Amino acid sequence: MGGRNNKRRQHLPLPIELEKVTGRVTKAVYDKIQHDQVRDLKRKTAALKQAATGSGRKRPATATPATAAPKKQKQQPAKRKPIAKPESEEEGDESDSEEIVADGPDGGWDNAPLESDSEMADGDDSFDEFDSDDEVVTQQPLSLLSDDSDEEEEEEEEDGGVESYDEYDTDDEEHAVTFRDMEKRSRKLDAKRAEDAEMADMEMQAQDQALLSEREIFELPSDAQVEAEKEAPLDLSQVQMRIQEIIRVLNNFSDLRDPSRSRNDYMDQLKRDMCFYYGYNEFLMDKLLQLFTVSEAVEFFEANEVARPVTIRTNTLKTRRRDLAQALINRGVNLDPIGKWTKVGLTIFDSPVPVGATPEYMAGHYMIQAASSFLPVMALGPQENEKVLDMSAAPGGKTTYCAALMKNTGMMVANDANKAREKALVANIHRLGISNAIVCNYDGREFPKVMGGFDRVLLDAPCSGTGVISKDASVKTNKGPEDFSMLTHLQKELILSAIDSANADSATGGFIVYSTCSVTVDEDEAVVNYALSKRPNVKLVETGLDFGRPGFTSFRGQSFHHSLALTRRFYPHAHNMDGFFVAKFKKISNKIQVGDKQVVPAGSGAKLKQKKKSKD
Repeated sequence: MGGRNNKRRQHLPLPIELEKVTGRVTKAVYDKIQHDQVRDLKRKTAALKQAATGSGRKRPATATPATAAPKKQKQQPAKRKPIAKPESEEEGDESDSEEIVADGPDGGWDNAPLESDSEMADGDDSFDEFDSDDEVVTQQPLSLLSDDSDEEEEEEEEDGGVESYDEYDTDDEEHAVTFRDMEKRSRKLDAKRAEDAEMADMEMQAQDQALLSEREIFELPSDAQVEAEKEAPLDLSQVQMRIQEIIRVLNNFSDLRDPSRSRNDYMDQLKRDMCFYYGYNEFLMDKLLQLFTVSEAVEFFEANEVARPVTIRTNTLKTRRRDLAQALINRGVNLDPIGKWTKVGLTIFDSPVPVGATPEYMAGHYMIQAASSFLPVMALGPQENEKVLDMSAAPGGKTTYCAALMKNTGMMVANDANKAREKALVANIHRLGISNAIVCNYDGREFPKVMGGFDRVLLDAPCSGTGVISKDASVKTNKGPEDFSMLTHLQKELILSAIDSANADSATGGFIVYSTCSVTVDEDEAVVNYALSKRPNVKLVETGLDFGRPGFTSFRGQSFHHSLALTRRFYPHAHNMDGFFVAKFKKISNKIQVGDKQVVPAGSGAKLKQKKKSKD
């Protein structure tokens, strides 16, 4: 049996066997063995099994009693004779056949020489492919196979000799490769598990530490420390950390508060720190903190420290936005549309040349204009052949936008009380090719006495500028109670004049838009609510702007008309544009109630019609 096994090993080339003996077998050799050897040898082994089974069915019919005895001896095989090392390959062949005969008792068909297999299988087609297989019977020197022990051969004989030794050898090599790879992968998996476990522990520790820190009670500075900080202010980073700690406490005040301190104590310290950190005066800081939660207030203040993107408005009287964008891109300008809410705006991210010095700008193809100033004109919606008034027109962005929407038809009255600012207004009107505009220099409160009967009126009222702090940082410190008192009084007078200047009998109009670049309630909702109370012949309507936040209907104990929810607020931290407020009125009647009588304001369109009728 050992000789047969030795012969079945001989299909391997000699160099591979040498590498195997010397221990230099690589993974490529193992792959070659698996691909070329295992497939063929297993197929041949299966055929040998089938042949042995077939011959076992035929043999007992012709077997003599003498040949049946070796089967019992096969179950208890006799001790094998030692195999002598042949001197050459030819001698090895002869010794193999001789040793095979000596493996068992004479006459035993199980231990018959290999040459007798074909004779026992006459008529059995399963042996035909092995009769001419010279590769299987080629013998190599046994010294190359000396690593296989006699004990392994005896175990194979006890198994019945069904499977060849070479199959086991190939499986061992295959398993060796698999185990090596599995061991490597196992080490990697173990290392990954250990790393994941370490990361999980670190995360748990961080969470525990965060929970502990959140539960820590923040101690406000004492009065003595506050006085000392006035003499020697803290570093900005320390102030910022204290602001964050106070906000953390205020967001979970019931759990994190110091029992000896009230909420007002925390708010007072927060105001002092934020005034110092962001540079606001205490009056304006207090007014702005009333608008937001403390967390959103920080977002608002941070947004005011960042400049808004440069935006331009396409002059549709001379070009289209697509053509303008392509022309600027060809000059190396990096731009994008502002958003879906406007079809004429472009945001300029980067430009190799000043945006106000391109040939397209000089030719009047666009106007450098803040995105927020598009909003009141879009809300007003001027139509062709209408009579429109812009009560505070300089420097001309909104006026020229209205004229473009009117397609240079009708009449556009551009008024501004500041004569010095009218130079820029006139220059932009000429540059952009506006031909339906009239420029005048009246105090807005003089309307409608000087002129009235407008289809639409736009009032972008003078304001504190709390929505454009990123452009004018001086607002942080130069606006006080007196300024707000004066501004709100002026705004209330101007809005009444704007309402009186509109013609309620207009077939297409009768609309008034009030807007400011301020975010304070005093200049926005309070002024609009005043106008509703003084002019019951107007009502608030939808602005037509599908974004922005609704206006306040109540604020800090103040209650406003419920229709103020139709107004719109815009914030730099929420909409990435200047802070803005927009309200739109619809004038129902030209008559107003004064005591027990209904009167028509002087200069209104209705008054002019009455005069014409009286003359007729």
